[in-house]
Amino acid sequence: MTDVRWKQRFQNFDRACALLERTAVNPNLSEAERGGLIQFFEMAFELSWKLLKDYLTAEGYEVKSPREAFKQAFQIGLIVDGGAWLLALEDRNLTTHTYDEATALRVEKKIREDYFPLLQSLRSIFKGKTQGE
Repeated sequence: MTDVRWKQRFQNFDRACALLERTAVNPNLSEAERGGLIQFFEMAFELSWKLLKDYLTAEGYEVKSPREAFKQAFQIGLIVDGGAWLLALEDRNLTTHTYDEATALRVEKKIREDYFPLLQSLRSIFKGKTQGE
């Protein structure tokens, strides 16, 4: 059952990444579009740690939080840059609790330059896992 769970979670994560990608390719976002980009990031990021949690659980690990999921995934070599994932977690937490224009602009830049590539990398890893069966 847990094996199926991470595969189902991946399908949702894959769709969320596609939404983020369609927004991230636009270099000149309006304020509303920037809000959408941040929302799509939050959604994809939330699904990323839950995907990792489900996968790690299927592999026999016990994971209860996003931080634990990223640390364990890094320890077993599933993700490469554990520190970047933890920074993304901090920014995701910041965006869900506060909104001001300066923070939004800073986070938009980090999403485009740092976090979107992390999510895309994870997406590729799990695409390979689902197709490699």
